[in-house]
Amino acid sequence: MRTLGWFLGLFAAGLAAIAVFTYPAWRLVSSFLDVPFHRVGNRIGMLALLVGFILVARRLGLADRASLGYTLARGAFVREAALGIILGAATMLPIIALLVALGLRSLESPPPGAAIATIALAGLGSGLVVALIEETFLRGAMYSGIARESGARLAIIATALIYAATHFIGRYRIAAAEVDGLSGVTMLGGALRAFVHPLGILDAFLCLTGVGVVLGLVRRATGGIAACIGLHAGWVAVIAVAREITTRHAGTRWDALVSGYDGVIGWLVLAWIPLIGWALVRFYRRRALTLRRDG
Repeated sequence: MRTLGWFLGLFAAGLAAIAVFTYPAWRLVSSFLDVPFHRVGNRIGMLALLVGFILVARRLGLADRASLGYTLARGAFVREAALGIILGAATMLPIIALLVALGLRSLESPPPGAAIATIALAGLGSGLVVALIEETFLRGAMYSGIARESGARLAIIATALIYAATHFIGRYRIAAAEVDGLSGVTMLGGALRAFVHPLGILDAFLCLTGVGVVLGLVRRATGGIAACIGLHAGWVAVIAVAREITTRHAGTRWDALVSGYDGVIGWLVLAWIPLIGWALVRFYRRRALTLRRDG
């Protein structure tokens, strides 16, 4: 549990940095640049997490490639990530189709093929960036540290819960005219406001936790994060494209199946996760055995 405590402390330190350092940093930067207060706060939090992550990873002996989940040679890593992207997209597309079939989302005016390709590439690029950062942190170093100390089961559950929770730390904006010495604390409170009413985010939280569990199981099956990065990126890319080219219809008969978090995930996706999770974990266990045998 010591490793889990270190990482929880790291997240707490990142949040504390937002409250303490955003105002003085904004005062310094705003003297020569017109930068929104919340953007400075976001960068402070990211910088604090990055520095803290490096220090914690070194302190706990998790800064090597194997601990970070980069266990494959470059070519094999890219191939496994690419396969993950394909599988991620393939397992998310049926949900999007079902949302459209149930009238929860609709394609109002189909964009031309070139526009769809641009949107898809942008979504994939965004998905890869998000996946690289989150998987290196969670299913990489954090998973390795907890698994070594307390076993894979706790590592899977802990990283899944933290993965879900981070999605609800929202952006909170404060107008420049309203900024004062306590605005860092105010912004932090606003960013965490979703947790004040947990039932309002329960469906999305459980859904994201389920996704985190699947990624953790894939991490255990493969011994690295290449597949996790690919799956994560594929899911994010499809959701990003779906939100760009379709419109959500609230108040319909099946509206409760979709969360207000992003108009895609919710109870419907939560019911889908055990099915794709079973298939993906089974596939990657067999694939890992084959790769070890052939290698």
